[in-house]
Amino acid sequence: MKRIALVTIGTQGDVQPYLALAIALKERGYSVVLGASEEFQDMVEGYGVEFHTLGPSIQSFLTQQRFENAMSQSMLINGPSLLRQGQQIVDTAARHAWHMCQGADMLILNMNTSFGIDIAEALHIPAIMVALQPLNSTSEFPLCIYYGADFGPAFNKLTYATMSVQQIYYNLPRNKLRRELMGLEARKKGGFFRNTDGTAMTTLYPYSPVVSPRPRDWPKSALVTGYWQLRDRSDWQPSAEFQKFLSEGEAPVYIGFGSMPFGAERNTKILKEAVAMWGGRAVVARGWGGINPQDLPDTIFAIEKAPHDKLFKYVSAVVHHGGAGTTSAGLHLGRPTFVVPQAVDQPYWGRRVYELGCGPKPVRLRKLTSEILAGALADLTTNKDYRRKAGEIGEQLQNEDGIEKAIKVIERVMTNYVPRVPKIKKAKKIKAPLKLVG
Repeated sequence: MKRIALVTIGTQGDVQPYLALAIALKERGYSVVLGASEEFQDMVEGYGVEFHTLGPSIQSFLTQQRFENAMSQSMLINGPSLLRQGQQIVDTAARHAWHMCQGADMLILNMNTSFGIDIAEALHIPAIMVALQPLNSTSEFPLCIYYGADFGPAFNKLTYATMSVQQIYYNLPRNKLRRELMGLEARKKGGFFRNTDGTAMTTLYPYSPVVSPRPRDWPKSALVTGYWQLRDRSDWQPSAEFQKFLSEGEAPVYIGFGSMPFGAERNTKILKEAVAMWGGRAVVARGWGGINPQDLPDTIFAIEKAPHDKLFKYVSAVVHHGGAGTTSAGLHLGRPTFVVPQAVDQPYWGRRVYELGCGPKPVRLRKLTSEILAGALADLTTNKDYRRKAGEIGEQLQNEDGIEKAIKVIERVMTNYVPRVPKIKKAKKIKAPLKLVG
């Protein structure tokens, strides 16, 4: 039985697609292990998938005061310490992953676990990179973290130079690990999407080409498969309190700011004022997503925890941070969407929702006001074009099977893999001494 190891670190949105793939691979008869930070053990094992910890909770890293200060005050002052902590997280995860991957026949990783490229090299097994947002360089649009005006193809291409800087950040702990843990020399070639010898890695993008079409200038090794949807298997149903709230008026709008726990006091103030100005009803997510559920008016219902693919069936529209998973959940159900991005790939998904005609133009959370949010809520719930377009997109997404396409690629890579044989230096020829005649 072939064994496949999947390694990922990040928030829940960085884990769920890998879990969805792991479930499907296990159903195909593969032995599967999924490595992630410790807070996801119950979720992974709840789906019957073998779990291996890659280290402490990412949530505790993101909820520390220094991270809050970096996001809201000064990255210059707080950034260096956070970068050192981030590298320690990578170092710890790599050491756990090294033990986890012993005996594996295939390794599936992401950018945050790019040390998997080194592990695969040391174990002589194939590796596939997975990116939840478009990261291969292209002239068609800028790097997903960019939030600003469009300056054309040359500028778009230039923005991907940021990836080289990020590669250096990840390479510092990786080269140490290559020497100490794996007995390998320091990396001389490669990147996030290249093997150590410089050859292109197969890279899978688990989102829909309907939402983000594959750029024409991407290498053949970069493939857009369609979403890897994790279907909720819990018995979640609206609580009696939530059912009562739903029955007392029109379907509410969902409002949540994801897994980035910044500015709870400010965000809650904006939320309450905006809903009052708008005059409608909302359901908001509790937890560590930047909203304080205390002292909310009767028009706002705070829900403890609920799977998006079930909760969104009860709302008329969604407002969120623009994470890849939340964006997918809203669009799959045809819900008009307003995105308030904070960081990473969120600006890109917000822009795509807007360009697809499924909602208003995104506004960064740091620039969001009560007036802006109230206007967006009114627009979301009255604009028939948003609802029609979101419904059309939803129908197309429901007909895709991204996991099936991904598994075909994974099996092809395993079948065609030829271990790289290290080059052996040729010994220098020693000339035989001249024989004297006579």
